[in-house]
Formats: sequence, structure tokens, C-alpha cells
Amino acid sequence: MEISNTYIESFIQPRSALLLEMEEYAQEQHVPIMQLPAIDVLNQLLRVQKPSSILEIGTAIGYSAIRMASVLTNCTIVTIERDLERVRLAKEFIARSEVSNRITVVEGDALEVDVESIQSTFDAVFIDAAKGQYMRFFEKYSPLVPSGGIIYIDNMYMHGLSDLDLKDVPRRKRTMIRNLKTFADWIMAHPEYDSTFFPVGDGLLICLKR
Repeated sequence: MEISNTYIESFIQPRSALLLEMEEYAQEQHVPIMQLPAIDVLNQLLRVQKPSSILEIGTAIGYSAIRMASVLTNCTIVTIERDLERVRLAKEFIARSEVSNRITVVEGDALEVDVESIQSTFDAVFIDAAKGQYMRFFEKYSPLVPSGGIIYIDNMYMHGLSDLDLKDVPRRKRTMIRNLKTFADWIMAHPEYDSTFFPVGDGLLICLKR
């Protein structure tokens, strides 16, 4: 039996006026932010893990960074975004939040930024950027996560496209989905990680470093 959206939404945590404003902006301007059930699950997992530092790949307008910092009162977050307009908006929204002193926005391509010059290790990494580059993001930043750290990855389901044969995927998205499928197979067989897929939101992958 499929669970109704109304029932799922009854478990979603209430949000501040700022977060509701950000959600409305994201919907109107077609800015991708994490789906509400998924961000609630992510935050609950973070409460259990209790990381003191998080690296986020893909800031967008700063929504998930604010949400994560709000439930982890002793955690600092470094978040990377390459889109200049989104960097500007993220900084504005974050400045209006109550957690601005614990979030650092880094402007640049996550595949080129030297994050180690800012911080050498992170208890957790959250990847939510270019889906076709997940393998490269993982390979670049997983060495910064110590044993026992966790890498969280959103959008593994890609609105159902990941569940299709490539021939049924729109041509313009085939390379991205092929890369995403390759990454999924690779990480599930990785000897250094215990990984679990959560069918929530658009698909959340949790990778615990052994």
C-alpha cells in the first residue's frame, strides 16, 4: 500500500518565517532545494551523528545549510556554490538567519576549490550539486572525512529517471543518469563504506566510512 502525501506531510516539522520565504522563492524561481521529508530525515540522522563540522557541495540559496545548522547548535558548515547569483542570495538569506556565524559560503567550482586551505577534515559531507559529477565530488572530498564520518548524498533517484533503462531516459539527460548509475554501483561495492539508500524525497544515500 502506498503512503499518501497528506500522511507523510503530517510528520514534517514546522519551519520559521525565513525558511518558508526561502521555500516560496525556490518554488517560484525553480531553484532546486531539498524536499521537505528528505531534509527532515537528514536532520534526524545528523542529530544522531552529532557532527561538529559539515562540508556541503552545492549551496543553492542556503536553505539546507541553514536547516542543518539550526538543528546542530555546535556545528560549523562550509558550503560551496559556483553560481554567482545563488551565492549572493545564499549570503543574504544566511545573514538573516540565527545561524549565520556558523556558516561559511565559498564561491567557486567544487571540483576546483581548495577546501583544505579552509579546513582539513569534516565529520560529514553533504553532496547536492551536479548529479553527473557525484563520483568526482566523492573522490575529491571523501579523503577529508575520518573513519566513522558520513557522506550524505541527495537526488540519487533523480525524479524516477535513475530507475529507467537508459534508452527510456530523455537523450539530453542520459550522460548524467549513466554517471549516476555508475556511481551508485561503485559506492555500494566500495570496501571502505557501508552505504544505505533511503527512499525519501528524491532519494538519499548515506555512506558511513569504516
